[in-house]
Amino acid sequence: MTFSEKDLDFLSDSTEQTSTRFVTFIGHSMKRFDLAITTTNRFYGKKLVTDLQAGKTAILGSDDLDEEGYLERVYSLDEEEGEELRGFLYQVLGEPHFTD
Repeated sequence: MTFSEKDLDFLSDSTEQTSTRFVTFIGHSMKRFDLAITTTNRFYGKKLVTDLQAGKTAILGSDDLDEEGYLERVYSLDEEEGEELRGFLYQVLGEPHFTD
């Protein structure tokens, strides 16, 4: 069966200019991180952080980094790898922007 746009009930459909930073680094754990960090006007100032090797993406702000075990669960990391990623992301993620 094929679908066309008329068969779908769109809740949202928009296009926006974004910027993406591609970063590769290796920490003390010798884990290689290949990341795409996308800045968008959506998500209250949080960024889309994609692990390009695993194909996993999360919407992250600095407040998410303080949640114990969060990065480890999302990106399937051990504790040391999670701390390395967390340390890097603290440097690049800004504070979330909440509006009414």
